[in-house]
Amino acid sequence: MDALVAPVSRSEEPSVERLSRLAGPDMAEVDALIRARMDSPVPVIPALAEHLIAAGGKRLRPLLTVAAARLAGARGGGHLKLAAAVEFIHTATLLHDDVVDGSERRRGKVAAHLIWGAASSVLVGDFLFARAFELMVETGSLPALGILARASRVIAEGEVMQLTDSHDLNLSQALYLQIITAKTAELFAAAAEAGAVAAEAPTAEIAGLRDYGLKLGLAFQLVDDALDYGGVSERLGKDAGDDFREGKATLPLILAVARSGPKERAFWTRTIETQDQHPEDFKRAREIVLETGALESTIAFAHEHAEAAKAALQRFSPGPWREALCDLADFAVARAA
Repeated sequence: MDALVAPVSRSEEPSVERLSRLAGPDMAEVDALIRARMDSPVPVIPALAEHLIAAGGKRLRPLLTVAAARLAGARGGGHLKLAAAVEFIHTATLLHDDVVDGSERRRGKVAAHLIWGAASSVLVGDFLFARAFELMVETGSLPALGILARASRVIAEGEVMQLTDSHDLNLSQALYLQIITAKTAELFAAAAEAGAVAAEAPTAEIAGLRDYGLKLGLAFQLVDDALDYGGVSERLGKDAGDDFREGKATLPLILAVARSGPKERAFWTRTIETQDQHPEDFKRAREIVLETGALESTIAFAHEHAEAAKAALQRFSPGPWREALCDLADFAVARAA
């Protein structure tokens, strides 16, 4: 079949249902905050933001903030504004990334910049960043503000690193991991850490939840990178093959290049380094990634990080919140089952 990574049945696939159920009341308040704060008297701002935010997604990052806070013993609602801020940061980065990458789809819908233009998308992303910082300030928590401000800076650094290292067939696995840690895993880590800080958790618990978020974010990005070569567009919410077409050196590509012979190496040089691509090239790229075992190795690496994420939760007593976060780690890698 066309997909190299076969979707599993819904009855077998780990999900975030337990976590969504536990966090339901909190997330309803977070969603209300998100909708209230993306409003503006400038009509294009709520229209463009609504296009992306209403497109779906599981709100995993704010969900992580809520779950971390509750696991760490939060009793009030101080973490809710931080959760909304996390979602605004994430959404802003998506708007900016789609402009930079020239992406045509996001969450199964036409990318916002193709409807409203690149300038409007970038500026609405800036608006959402500003809203995120307003929410952080309103919590009165300088530590949480510091965590999410640092994450915003690190994410930007990661995106610039990826941009400058595009089309590089010699990109090392270590540098690739540094890039995805910055551009993806850092926000997962900050989301969990901020939730723990909001709950006034002990230092060891804050560190444990940050470590959980970091490993979870790495697992998610590794699976996303694998799915770009082995998934289908409907499952990705974007076009399969976008990374290949944009010349991004992700782990499946890095491993496939390292394991390729001279003929395949010439193919990668033409398609990635010089960006001389033909319509049938992505199909051949998928074949090489599969034949070299690069896809399997990437998914196995994601599983290692998911297990490390679950191990970081062992300092917490067993209970529904801990088990739900373990479910989330399993879900991260089950998408590539």
